[in-house]
Amino acid sequence: MSDQFRRTMPLFPIGIVMQLTELSARQIRYYEENELIHPARTNGNRRLFSFNDIDRLLEIKSLIEQGVNLAGIKKIFATKKDEKFIEKTEQVSDVKQELSDAELRRLLRKELIQAGRFSKQQNGNFNLFY
Repeated sequence: MSDQFRRTMPLFPIGIVMQLTELSARQIRYYEENELIHPARTNGNRRLFSFNDIDRLLEIKSLIEQGVNLAGIKKIFATKKDEKFIEKTEQVSDVKQELSDAELRRLLRKELIQAGRFSKQQNGNFNLFY
C-alpha cells in the first residue's frame, strides 16, 4: 500500500480532527462549505477526514493566522493545484516523448531490416550496411 494512498484514506471523525487542528467544528464545516476541503462521508453522512485533509486544515489555519483572507487562500490553493497539474502534464509529456522515441527507433530498425540495410547477428546485435 503506497504512502499516497494511505494519506488519502478517510479515517478521522470531526472530533479527532478538532483536537489535532485546534479548530472548531464550525470552522471545519465553514471551510468545507467554501470548498477548501472535501472530507469523505459515511453512509450515515458523517464526515471522515484523511491525513491530507488534516494537513490542508493546518495550512488554512496557518494562512488565516498570517492574515490571509478566504479569497486569498482559495487563490493560493488554486495556484498550487495549477502548478501540480502543469507538473503532471510535463511528466506525462516526457513519458509520451520517450515512448515516441523508442517507437520511432523500433520502426526505423524494422524498415532498415526489411530494406536489407540492417542485419541481425547471432548475438542479437545489429549491423548497418552502407
